[in-house]
Amino acid sequence: MQRKPTMNDVARLAGVGTMTVSRVLNSSPHVSDETAARVRTAVARLGYQPNEMARALRNFKSSTIGLLLPNLYDPFYATCAHALNMVAKEHDYTVLLTITNDNADHEYVEAKRMLQRHVEGLVVIPAESDRCRLGDPEFSEIPVVSMDRPLPPIEGREMDSVTTENQTGAREAIEHLVQVHGLKRILFVGHKPALFTMQERHEGYTSAMSTAGLATMARFDCVSEARATEICRDALELPEPPQAIFTANNLATRLILSALLKLRIRVPEQLALVGFDDLELSDLLHPALTVVRQPMTDLGSTAGRLLFGKLKSQVPRDQLARVVLPVELVVRNSCGCFFASGLGR
Repeated sequence: MQRKPTMNDVARLAGVGTMTVSRVLNSSPHVSDETAARVRTAVARLGYQPNEMARALRNFKSSTIGLLLPNLYDPFYATCAHALNMVAKEHDYTVLLTITNDNADHEYVEAKRMLQRHVEGLVVIPAESDRCRLGDPEFSEIPVVSMDRPLPPIEGREMDSVTTENQTGAREAIEHLVQVHGLKRILFVGHKPALFTMQERHEGYTSAMSTAGLATMARFDCVSEARATEICRDALELPEPPQAIFTANNLATRLILSALLKLRIRVPEQLALVGFDDLELSDLLHPALTVVRQPMTDLGSTAGRLLFGKLKSQVPRDQLARVVLPVELVVRNSCGCFFASGLGR
């Protein structure tokens, strides 16, 4: 028995994406006449018949959007989620939230469940982007926006993204330690080197160190208190131990702070510390923590505005947006500033 042609078959024959086929079938104005003609020719040649029940379900408005986060124990993600929710409320929409555990397979499964609940759009902080499946045909009917980490084109489909100046922030932090405090040995500490944010921040660190003519040193295994303690102990036992640590996200910052406290290493007298991301109590710690601050609220609200721009037809579905928000170096005490003894050594 010959199988029925699918939308994928039509897209392949017409040389377009499945989203374009869907737009032609739904009489969307955002397709050129030439492309629309190719799609209709392919439909006629294959004898493709749209699934009217599926189309009716797709046209159902649930007033719900989906949000996929790696976790909720990181305040960064929770703040982004709150900001997105505020934008959704402005449009009388509900946010359906789920956790992916920073796993691309979990992400795909949870996103499919979102579709079954008829969400009208998705916002995602993606897991490993090279394994992402949010460009699969089943997601072609709804807009998808990524925040914090961009998604590369998937199956020919590009998605809106909101990120921050990761390289710039890391570079400014290292330049401050080198130029203001005269430090030369700076250890980069992060986790999951495949993540876009880790790569970008490490690139900023490497660029600043190279410009200053300094050697780099990095650890990408800061995933637990025990490992953080091991990292600090190993580093301090080197013939030329680091004079400063740059932690690449607030998880690494919390773990390294705990390890230094356990090892009774005084900050900044013995070791300077600068982190990427601002902890809620950074200014209340002793010493107060110098950080690269990201605009967490702006990340969530900007992602929301991009999504609702598409949902409300204010922006064409195929118009791509790549928003990069600025970061800020917040100088406090942990780098050595405001300490009378200074840190040049």
